[in-house]
Amino acid sequence: MNKYEMIYILDAALSDEAKEALIAKFEDVVKKNGGEVEKTEKMGVKKLAYAIDYKTEGYYVLMSFSGEGSLVQEVKRVVGISDGVLRRLITKV
Repeated sequence: MNKYEMIYILDAALSDEAKEALIAKFEDVVKKNGGEVEKTEKMGVKKLAYAIDYKTEGYYVLMSFSGEGSLVQEVKRVVGISDGVLRRLITKV
């Protein structure tokens, strides 16, 4: 199994419940597809380097997980179709 890190930016205007629901959703995708979430670090609201969809602030989350290569494709797909996600980046550690 390979180790990966995904950092993603949620819309800062989302409610706390909506943010927690998205974080739990992404963790569940990893677990249901044979992966293991090692840690999820909520970094909080930070100013963006440039405006994305006319938004200047975002809620940053860093998730470390391990799994197979096919898991990464599924995570990309789910994050890509989820409302409230401004950007995401997945890297192999």
